[in-house]
Amino acid sequence: MRRKAAVVAAVRAGVITLEEACRRYELSEEEFLAWQRAFETYGLRGLRTTRIQNYRDPHSPRPVKRR
Repeated sequence: MRRKAAVVAAVRAGVITLEEACRRYELSEEEFLAWQRAFETYGLRGLRTTRIQNYRDPHSPRPVKRR
């Protein structure tokens, strides 16, 4: 979860672009934006992979990873 927070912080600070972060870490834009929303709403707890289901909108579709 700390790595996810570091990626979100780097994009927000302009250190890396959203496109570069998605390419480098094999994320879809939707997945990154979900990380960002979870971090903004719940902090580090929101980025836990084992608990992410509790923080996701049950009506939003699951992101598909780009390859």
